[in-house]
Amino acid sequence: MSEHIAFIGGGNMASAIITGLQKQGTSPQQISVVEPDPVARDKLNASFGVQAQAQADASLDTATLVVWAVKPQVFKDAAASVAPFTRQALHLSVAAGVRSDSITRWLGTERVVRAMPNTPALVGQGITGLYARAGATQADQQRVSDLLTSTGASIWFDAEDKLDVVTALSGSGPAYVFYFMEAMTTAGTEMGLSREQAQQLTIATFAGASALAQASSDAPQVLRQRVTSKGGTTFAAISSMEDNDVRALFIDAMYAARERAKQLGDEFGAD
Repeated sequence: MSEHIAFIGGGNMASAIITGLQKQGTSPQQISVVEPDPVARDKLNASFGVQAQAQADASLDTATLVVWAVKPQVFKDAAASVAPFTRQALHLSVAAGVRSDSITRWLGTERVVRAMPNTPALVGQGITGLYARAGATQADQQRVSDLLTSTGASIWFDAEDKLDVVTALSGSGPAYVFYFMEAMTTAGTEMGLSREQAQQLTIATFAGASALAQASSDAPQVLRQRVTSKGGTTFAAISSMEDNDVRALFIDAMYAARERAKQLGDEFGAD
């Protein structure tokens, strides 16, 4: 039996998931998108051939899975227009911070799964944290896992508040990597390389180090120690960072991200 998958919001994350679905063999006719922005609708239709509409209507009655890819501040209003047509469906939310208590209240169903993906999902290299409400069955959870396979890896958590930690770690994490890439590229150019050379070296270094860490059974700490000979160049760099409390400041930054994730739930989850 063909499945109807409806997306509420048609931004980057929705596009990443739709790309994966079509690679898995889902036809454009099985996918619909509610997207108010006409430019985004035209892009979705041109890129994927899916039905993109400006607002929710009775065509959503047949949806078996609804993917919420909206900004947290518009979730409640969007839910009010979608809920009358989708109480029979499984709901997957990728909206940052919006808690499942609020989502179930707005949608009138307990079949809700929350996801915290990250932007490398756009190239199939993401990782997603997942939490299921009690009303989401094992089959529902498997359906979500299958859906997200093409975007990268996923991890299920038994407590929803852990998604705030996931947000701080992997959800926001790509920005931390890009931040360090910026700094390394800038340092390289200041020391005489062209920007193109510095950027190429930086990106390759991050990609190679990540691949090495993934292939190794050793912890990152051990891998770092192996290339940090006392008195050497790496030792000088690491010592400088330690003297300037870079590690402590970085950890503080992640706590700040987790706190903001909690605040988003408070701000956008009210009745």
